[in-house]
Amino acid sequence: MRKIVLFAFGVFATACSSAEGPVDSAQSTPEALGSGHSHVSVCADAAPGTARCHARVVVDAQGQPTPNATVSGFGPADLQSAYNLPSATAGAGQVVGIVDAFGYPNAETDLATYRAQFGLPACTTANGCFKKVNQNGVQGSYPRTDTGWSEEQALDVDMASAICPNCKILLVQASSASFSDLATAVNTAAALGATVISNSYGGGESSSGLTFESAYNHPGIPVTVSSGDSGFGVEFPASSRFVTAVGGTHLTRATGTARGWSETVWSGAGAGCSGLIPKPSWQTDPGCAKRTVADVSAVADPNTGVAVRWTSKQSGGWLVFGGTSVAAPIIASVYALAGNGAGPDFPYAHKSAFNDVTSGSDGSCGGSYLCTGVAGFDGPTGLGTPNGTGGF
Repeated sequence: MRKIVLFAFGVFATACSSAEGPVDSAQSTPEALGSGHSHVSVCADAAPGTARCHARVVVDAQGQPTPNATVSGFGPADLQSAYNLPSATAGAGQVVGIVDAFGYPNAETDLATYRAQFGLPACTTANGCFKKVNQNGVQGSYPRTDTGWSEEQALDVDMASAICPNCKILLVQASSASFSDLATAVNTAAALGATVISNSYGGGESSSGLTFESAYNHPGIPVTVSSGDSGFGVEFPASSRFVTAVGGTHLTRATGTARGWSETVWSGAGAGCSGLIPKPSWQTDPGCAKRTVADVSAVADPNTGVAVRWTSKQSGGWLVFGGTSVAAPIIASVYALAGNGAGPDFPYAHKSAFNDVTSGSDGSCGGSYLCTGVAGFDGPTGLGTPNGTGGF
């Protein structure tokens, strides 16, 4: 596939969440290779009480940094085509809230480069389209910079731009990756006028973590959460009954078909049966007595990844990203295009508005739909991927 590349990445991301001040890693030169690329998480494993971001960046085996300005990966036109979206005409008046941890000083300048590259209208602080605040809603006093989480933020704002270029963007930076701080940031996004809220992070389910579930309950404001990148298994807050849990696919062009695209389950997509959260009334699948993850899905495989612009003090350029961190802001922005303020139950009442994903697996579960793509609802992709905005 012509858009897939391999990146070198100077510092592997297991170091990205160091507690000792800013962490910056060098970026890379893209090389046009085949499929089967190496990719790594940009955020460290989550300690108890914290979340990790769900972005994965394509790297080479050596991890040698060679910055390059070449653009590779799916861009806005590709994603809009794949999901049959009215991006050029819809979204005015909508505000996509992006919640992440730590700081990202170059957020606005990198966003400007991305949007200019793809011919999207400018989205700046000056024209009122872009706003960055800390978890308390203040423009200033931002958290310390973290390389991995700043890459996550670049991915999120670029995907919001790709899907809903007419939307405004509100970026809320939590002081840390603790569930407590992230919950505060979600509530701040809602209080500041976000009409949808995207969250691309998660951690293990625990009774203590679930004390923050109420932060994701904002009736009239759709909240999306990435399902995870470790394959079969459930994370919080994707397992919350108040959110749309977003799984992941492998997306390729399919010439000669009516849609022009084809999708299978991405092997890394989080999915399964919650061990703690009751089953919401709008889920009726028989193989899980509690909350099933995911609800819907979008592209997430780094091998069919998306173009993202990210820079730091040391380096930067165009990166190719995957992970369910790609899918969560895509789905949030489709909610924005629809403009209905719908909750997570809405897609289940409009199942025909999705591209059903019927093959692939994200792990071993005895062939159950909880980890296997099947006709209709399944764990890794939920109801499927958007075919227009009718499901939202």
